[in-house]
Amino acid sequence: MTVSRGPAPQAGPDNSPETGYAPADPAEVLAKLGRSWTWILGSAVATLVPGILVLVWPEGTLHVVAVLVGLYLLVTGAFRFVAAFARADLGERLPGLLLAVLYVLAGVLCLRNPFQTIAVLSLIVGVVWLVSGILTLYTALAAKDLPHRTFVLGAALIGIVAGIVVLALPAESARVLTRLLGLWLVVLGLVEVALAFAWRSALGRAGQRSPGGTGPG
Repeated sequence: MTVSRGPAPQAGPDNSPETGYAPADPAEVLAKLGRSWTWILGSAVATLVPGILVLVWPEGTLHVVAVLVGLYLLVTGAFRFVAAFARADLGERLPGLLLAVLYVLAGVLCLRNPFQTIAVLSLIVGVVWLVSGILTLYTALAAKDLPHRTFVLGAALIGIVAGIVVLALPAESARVLTRLLGLWLVVLGLVEVALAFAWRSALGRAGQRSPGGTGPG
């Protein structure tokens, strides 16, 4: 779950004696992007699309499912990497950065061997969702000033439940587990959509303007 720290500060170019302005700090650019509600919405779309494809394409082979899930993990890892820079403190960025690395590694594992069994695929995704939910829960509990904190806590719990359910179910039916993965992707994507619009509302109340369009997660 992509979670932003606070509204983006108004940044302007600083004068430099040599060029008349200072180049933008990459970390500040990423922080501003990570605080945008459209960035959270982009992460939601990156989760929803593969989930819908898996659900409406039940005859798709395991190879196709593995590729879709692998791409979802890679793209979501990129979104989470950027979102981590929305944290003001380096210590608060660490969980987000670790989570981004986890998503990318899991995505590489899925794409490296797309012909693996549905049991292995479910294990990879289940572990990622479980760890993601736990780290999001930690962030929501630690960041006292996080807007819509209760909503983020709920999203974290959904991620934890999704991971546990996928890991706990026996791998007897590839069709059942494939549909389960698709269903949870859709549920998590819808949660992120709701969070994105909640974040947009928070930015509006704070009198801040978010970037017009970006885009993980």
